[in-house]
Amino acid sequence: MASNLPDYVASAQPVPQANRIPWFKSTAQTYAGIMLWFVFWQDVPVGPGLTAEHGMFAASAGGTLAQGLGFAFLALVAAALLCHFFYYLVPGLLGMKTGLPLYIVGTSTYGVTGGFLMPGFLMGVLQFGWLSVNAFFAGILLCAPFGFGAGTVPHAVVATVWAVLAAFMGLKGIQYVARVATFLPLIPLAILLVLFFVTVGGIGQFQPENVVELGAREIIISDEQFLPAPSPAMSQWQVVAVILTYIIGFFATAGAAGADFGMNNRDKKDVQLGGLVGISLATIFAGGLSLLIVAGAYGMGAIGVDKPVLRTTALMDAVVDPKLASVFMYLLAIAAFPPACFSSFIAANSFKTTLPKVNPFISVGIGTAVACVLAVTGVAGDVVSVFVIIGASFGPICGAMAADYILAGMKWPGPRAAFNPAGWISWIVGFAVGAAEVLAANVPQLSVLKGMVPVPPLSAFVVGFLLYYILAKLGFQSRVLEMPQAAAEPAAE
Repeated sequence: MASNLPDYVASAQPVPQANRIPWFKSTAQTYAGIMLWFVFWQDVPVGPGLTAEHGMFAASAGGTLAQGLGFAFLALVAAALLCHFFYYLVPGLLGMKTGLPLYIVGTSTYGVTGGFLMPGFLMGVLQFGWLSVNAFFAGILLCAPFGFGAGTVPHAVVATVWAVLAAFMGLKGIQYVARVATFLPLIPLAILLVLFFVTVGGIGQFQPENVVELGAREIIISDEQFLPAPSPAMSQWQVVAVILTYIIGFFATAGAAGADFGMNNRDKKDVQLGGLVGISLATIFAGGLSLLIVAGAYGMGAIGVDKPVLRTTALMDAVVDPKLASVFMYLLAIAAFPPACFSSFIAANSFKTTLPKVNPFISVGIGTAVACVLAVTGVAGDVVSVFVIIGASFGPICGAMAADYILAGMKWPGPRAAFNPAGWISWIVGFAVGAAEVLAANVPQLSVLKGMVPVPPLSAFVVGFLLYYILAKLGFQSRVLEMPQAAAEPAAE
């Protein structure tokens, strides 16, 4: 009966059909703004092993361009399509069909008691990971024109102030930020196009062996400081695996949040087109331009042996006037501020729901303090590791939700009682698989796991899907609770 439901589920009201809006006014532009965030596209050519202090250099010679543009683009397209079909589509359809947000539709997978923690509370916690990444790289761009990088006092101050201001705006002023957030993604779009047109002439002359040769050298920072020669160039499979890991890990939480976008869509066509354009096409566009810009810069000979950078934003001063490059850096940082505010806003809403008795200034304040520590220490600069953890956390969530959706006959089965065992077991195992590389690096007893899991975020999804499906078939699901009629009526398809 509905009386068995907690208040947050029983009181949920679906978005009426009359209030739904087209895909190009909601889902597509919102997701496109995420994929145009410079923190995403700037490191697509770099690959794994970024150093906290000199993150512009790849730990593997040639980065993801070591095998040429073809393999990098192949991986980019595959990742873009996987993000749409594996991670976004089911949550988006669930949101559209029910008119309900993620923390409600997720109760069928994790139970009405477990739903407080998963995906609701976890979504809020991981937002501070995003806040730390945002603050770290915004600090990089804002300090670079003055010669300061990560690990310096100015960067630490700027990153901290950035995170605190974003958290405050997320708590109190998100409505003002939202007014300009629609237009700010045009800034990185314009900068990408400018850099592309400046470097397009060198794309035809790009030779992957040249970028590998330059990247394989020891990098002299000063008379007393240097970076050793990086690892050998990645193989074709390694290039594909690294790009898949990077992009899927970046997108995983946004994919689960597809329910929140989908509940404002009118029909299946809106959900599909919103994802194909806003996710897949935008990912290929932003990531592809980033690869082409770096390849063109090397092809035209703009990159010297003293600075063999692969990060797109770090080579701007080599292809355009340094003063213009500094302006670009500040514009990209400004465009990154609304996403930082939105991360704080999502975290605050999550904590208000899951921790209603705790003042959000306290809960968000603690999370922001952690984000500042991650940004100042440079941990947030190793974006591949950050994305692996995020992908490990939400990969099995998206996988289990997809299995639950299929088992229910392509619909939302309704909330389940307490903690749903199939959901929680599949998440624990899926997270362990997705985070195997990080666990191997930090727990000596688990070092045997190093290199054992291919494309961890994708593996986490597959494990979450298969394990939930098997456990559900074996009866490891809690009973379905009846929803109030107003919230149970599906949206028109």
